[in-house]
Amino acid sequence: MNIAGKTAFVTGAASGLGAETARALSGRGARVALFDRNATAGEAVAGELGGRFFAVDVADAGSAEQAVQAAMAVLGPPSVLVNCAGIGTAARIVGRDGPMSLSAFETVIRVNLIGSFNMLRLSAHAMSLSEPDANGQRGVIISTASVAAFEGQVGQAAYAASKGGIVSLTLPAAREFARFGIRVLAIAPGLFLTPLLAGLPPETQDGLASSIPNPPRLGRPEEFAALVLSMIENDYLNGEVVRLDGALRMAAK
Repeated sequence: MNIAGKTAFVTGAASGLGAETARALSGRGARVALFDRNATAGEAVAGELGGRFFAVDVADAGSAEQAVQAAMAVLGPPSVLVNCAGIGTAARIVGRDGPMSLSAFETVIRVNLIGSFNMLRLSAHAMSLSEPDANGQRGVIISTASVAAFEGQVGQAAYAASKGGIVSLTLPAAREFARFGIRVLAIAPGLFLTPLLAGLPPETQDGLASSIPNPPRLGRPEEFAALVLSMIENDYLNGEVVRLDGALRMAAK
């Protein structure tokens, strides 16, 4: 699919992987709708790109429905959705103070998994009603999983479960949407230099990078964005989860 002149939705677009993905899509000529809870940062990125920002809580049905409708009214129906919105938490299931708070687990599941599904269902419906391109394609949906979906560490139960759900969602969604010409994919990043990791001391960053076989460094957001572009452009890539991790395999701790 050629993204030039088409509308792309990006969640979590105010910073990190989402912001860099929005920049890459805009650079290829897409009309980009940036979705995030952080209006100040989101408006700044949108202004930089000439895109449009829409405040949203991806885990809330009403908020997402309103934001998607507002974006379509301005930019038209999406041909691409990239789900980058997500949160992480570190907590043992049973810690020194007893069992993990159920609400803490639920919050991560709601934002990462339910939020991705929420935007997927709304965007896929909009795509299904649009006209196909010359190759019979109507859209591409790419969600962000994690290597934690496969090698979740101690303390990552909620995060790993949420990302494992995204992995498991990818194939059945791709099969269901095949009749519409909508492809569904996911990227499972390893350790990336996002704002969270960038705030760590240099020696901590170096320690994390030393665990990555090749190249022995943290991933760069532009490398994530480059994979997004490649996935969009390759019509035969569908129903797949692609690890982007420098051959990293996470240890138990």
